[in-house]
Amino acid sequence: MSATDRTDRTAQSTSRRLTADHSRALAEQRDRYALTLESLLATLRSTRLDDRAARTIAVDVAAGALVGLRTLNDEQGAGLEPVTGAFERLRGDLRPLVRYSELDVQFVEPPANGRALPGDIAHSARAIVRSTVLAIVDRGDTRRVRIQWDCDGLNLLIGIRDDGRGDLTTHDDTLRSIGEQVSALAGDFSVSATPGWGSEVGIRLPLDPPADAGDLPAAIDASPRERDVLRLIAAGRRNREIAHTLSVSENTVKFHVSNLLRKSGATSRVELAAIARG
Repeated sequence: MSATDRTDRTAQSTSRRLTADHSRALAEQRDRYALTLESLLATLRSTRLDDRAARTIAVDVAAGALVGLRTLNDEQGAGLEPVTGAFERLRGDLRPLVRYSELDVQFVEPPANGRALPGDIAHSARAIVRSTVLAIVDRGDTRRVRIQWDCDGLNLLIGIRDDGRGDLTTHDDTLRSIGEQVSALAGDFSVSATPGWGSEVGIRLPLDPPADAGDLPAAIDASPRERDVLRLIAAGRRNREIAHTLSVSENTVKFHVSNLLRKSGATSRVELAAIARG
């Protein structure tokens, strides 16, 4: 590869990274905005508060949200966060929503000696949990949610269990974007449900995401979804794992792999992964 080609690829990679960072920042702001509105509604609808108390609390929630919004950029630039500190901040994020609503949220804290989380993983984990809780609340049939974090040294492990109808799936529209967030972090996303007993969302976020992979030469016309598949191939994932991560069928993954092989001229997955790693 020539120096010019390497420069072009570096510039393209930088551009994609900046675009992705911008998209994550917007998603974070939308998520916080939605959480604030849900918290305000829960406060104003509470039957345990009189009008004066509800107004006072609503003002506090709104003021806190404004402070959080103003410091969002500083937070995103953080280096490392202790896992227990990151979890406590999550509890703070959700406190206004659950304090005066009918939703009972139980928190199972991670071990105090767990590995510190990279700042972007900590912020993404909180955003993912908040989005998941909001998706559960929107269904209107859940009274209890249990949130658990754990850290095995290599991954942040998140479990979210509810007592709703038990009909959630990875294909649910309210969870699709969450699965895509997890996929973008090279993580795993799963949903298991038992009708009448509730659903459980399982999330694994690597603390050391693989270096930027999944790039094809610019001359090869690959769709965004094909590039998602390619990135996971480069990370050594099998078709079943890729289908699970992207919330698609194995046949869909096979179709994308076939297209990637044809477009790249590779003769095997190993060769395709080698092209992706550059």
